[in-house]
Amino acid sequence: MKVKRSSSARKSPPRGGSSRAVDFVMQMMAIPGGSGRERQVASFVMDQLERAGLPRDQFRMDSAHRKSPLGGECGNLILKLRGTQRGPRRLLSAHLDTVPLCVNTRPDRRGRIVRSGNPEKGLGADDRAGCAVLLNTAFEIIRRGLPHPPLTFCWFVQEEVGLMGSRHLTTSMLGKPAVGFNFDGGSAAKLTIGATGGYRMTVEIQGLASHAGGAPEQGVSAIAIAALAIADLHRSGWHGDIQRDGLHGTSNVGVISGGAATNVVADRVTVRVEARSHDSAFRQRIVAEIEESFRNAAKSVTNVMGQCGSVAIDGRLDYESFLLPRNEPAVEMADAAVRSIGRQPERTVTNGGLDANWLFRHGIPTVSLGCGQKDQHMRSETLDLDEFEDACRVALHLATSGNLHDAPTRE
Repeated sequence: MKVKRSSSARKSPPRGGSSRAVDFVMQMMAIPGGSGRERQVASFVMDQLERAGLPRDQFRMDSAHRKSPLGGECGNLILKLRGTQRGPRRLLSAHLDTVPLCVNTRPDRRGRIVRSGNPEKGLGADDRAGCAVLLNTAFEIIRRGLPHPPLTFCWFVQEEVGLMGSRHLTTSMLGKPAVGFNFDGGSAAKLTIGATGGYRMTVEIQGLASHAGGAPEQGVSAIAIAALAIADLHRSGWHGDIQRDGLHGTSNVGVISGGAATNVVADRVTVRVEARSHDSAFRQRIVAEIEESFRNAAKSVTNVMGQCGSVAIDGRLDYESFLLPRNEPAVEMADAAVRSIGRQPERTVTNGGLDANWLFRHGIPTVSLGCGQKDQHMRSETLDLDEFEDACRVALHLATSGNLHDAPTRE
């Protein structure tokens, strides 16, 4: 039985490209590139692979950004390589964007740990580390002429704002991969084989304005409606961690805005809410409870003339849940790749959303693997270079080794 090694243990270097991979990730973390502003990061990827000998015209970009509410500079960056060996095509993916907290960061390496050198910024290893893993893998294959089956590399845009890149992916440009491997946060030994589904709502609350000092009784406060609805959800157990009848989910009121002055009864408030669960029917029940609380609150706040407020609720499914079986070829391949570098695989299911959610919906069973990022979306975020280099070794193994016996070629 193999023993799991700590991330701080010294390991043998990856099969080539160790220092280059670290150079890649250090440079990529320093490039600005929030959601919708990923072109500079994509250009860096193309420039480096062109230096490795890849003709630039082999890259393609789809139009995912044009279908996103955010717009954006560019779509998903896609690279297809013909196989030098027969076998079903494999997809390796990561996302180009980072959260606003990490834009214009200054990566600071101290030994084997990288932190932000700017105390006001996070590091942005989420997910530049994943992007660098893909870049290093493609670079090594091209530069060294390594044998490999058909491969597709995809760098997604706008993951951090609702998985927009993978949601609106032009799948016809991928070449029909049979399995996928998505590189994102956590340990290189972590295999995320399932994830929750998420639903988001925008609640527009309409009240009636009046002078808060001269005629408050004539107003209908939209803020009061919001407060009552949220209090009801909290009191009844439909906000936060939700456990009912053996089922589990979460909800959160994450954004609330409205009002103009203290001397005006607020007539308009916008609230943004989310609901999550691995069980789609239970998630819909959470959504229904949220909607009912806001509608009841709107009816309960009235002025002296009996007028009440109203709500308009606009919701959408951000991503559906999925769970891969343990004998899924993608899971078995990821398991073997982690074992090949002397690590013990850790299979997990997450309560967050991943690009793998949408890849699964697109018909590509996808395992997500970590790259050494910790404390993502926080100023304390770090990148463990030992874990990052292990992720590079895992990715190269997945791209060049093993046979995909059981996975059918997708037609």
